[in-house]
Amino acid sequence: MGAGIAQAFAMTEGYEVDLCDIKEEFAENGKAKVAKNLAFLVKKEKMTQDQADAILAKIKTGLKEICTDVDMVIEVCPEKMEIKKQTFKELSAIVPKNAIFASNTSSLSITEMGNGLDRPLIGMHFFNPADRMKLIEVIAGENTPAELVEQIKKISEEIGKTPVQVNEAAGFVVNRILVPMINEGICVLEAGVASASDIDTAMKLGANHPMGPLELGDYIGLDIVLAIMEVIYAETGDSKYRPAPLLRKMVRAGKLGRKSGIGFYDYSAK
Repeated sequence: MGAGIAQAFAMTEGYEVDLCDIKEEFAENGKAKVAKNLAFLVKKEKMTQDQADAILAKIKTGLKEICTDVDMVIEVCPEKMEIKKQTFKELSAIVPKNAIFASNTSSLSITEMGNGLDRPLIGMHFFNPADRMKLIEVIAGENTPAELVEQIKKISEEIGKTPVQVNEAAGFVVNRILVPMINEGICVLEAGVASASDIDTAMKLGANHPMGPLELGDYIGLDIVLAIMEVIYAETGDSKYRPAPLLRKMVRAGKLGRKSGIGFYDYSAK
């Protein structure tokens, strides 16, 4: 996600990007992903090689310490509240006091995440792949100023995205609807109603979905699906959001989907 967001900004006139990670090699790997994406666009004649080179030159990699002269920070850490809060706390001592803090969280509370920070926080939730997907959920926490919401909506439009303003709630809009659907697909599989491939085929052909719920869960990452379900369940207390036992079992087994090579489908041959 971080690489895709970096690409989206670097492809927009007027923006330069510091792509940072906990290790320099991780940041360099992110830039390599951008280079691969741009090479594909050049091959498809969507841009010239000179244009691709110019975009790539706008991305600088390193650790967070290079962010001493930035106007905006978008955090793309793992979906764990303590990691995100610690990251913003550390960044507060590095970046300019007037720099915007935004989180790409897919379900966590912006209000809690921003508690104790020296500036307001806003949610800026991109969708994967971030360089291509058009939607950004702009999430206002309890202490997010209205003018910051409007500013982020404008920035979203500048980079070619469509912003949707969302009041803070567990899962926001898309994941509040989408992830429980994936969870229900897992429940159907667990109950033995149909095979994984037949469940996915049924939803693709019967509901015109581009991906079935189980292959979509594999694509997102089953650990992320579980984390979002747990947030929604904890925040609402509603049993309809309880994670499927099979989902918990898959995550405990390290069967996370595409990123681990196996989930509801086997990707090791690919």
